[in-house]
Amino acid sequence: MTRLNPFAHLALFSPLIACGKAAIAGLEPTLAKLIEIRASQINGCAVCLHMHTREARAHGETEERLYLLDGWRESPLYTERERAALGWTEALTRMDPGGVSDAIYDALRQQFTEEEQIHITLLVGAINAFNRINVGFQVQHAATTPGKAA
Repeated sequence: MTRLNPFAHLALFSPLIACGKAAIAGLEPTLAKLIEIRASQINGCAVCLHMHTREARAHGETEERLYLLDGWRESPLYTERERAALGWTEALTRMDPGGVSDAIYDALRQQFTEEEQIHITLLVGAINAFNRINVGFQVQHAATTPGKAA
């Protein structure tokens, strides 16, 4: 079944786009990209993974850190600041029935100002909204040359 192309109604996305831009404006570009990529991994959004991994590399992010992002807890490649943001991102994206633990919030609070905490939270909300739009309507990422299995 062919689904609606939600972006044919781009004007309706203006508030969400503005929210995402305002959130990113208060964060380091590489941190913002890690947040967007991690939420998109959890949500299985190929459109956002395709877009934000390219943007992250353009901001100087390394391939190694992008490859290991799904295992950030076990990798020494991420700073305490990044770990706090990634833990918060996962907690808000998954929204477990018990809510976000005090330990996860405390890690965030220790690494970020109150304003930065809001920026991160708005960004997590925006990327989750875009993930749900793309996954729900089965939006395809931009065409690239298909790879061959090794």
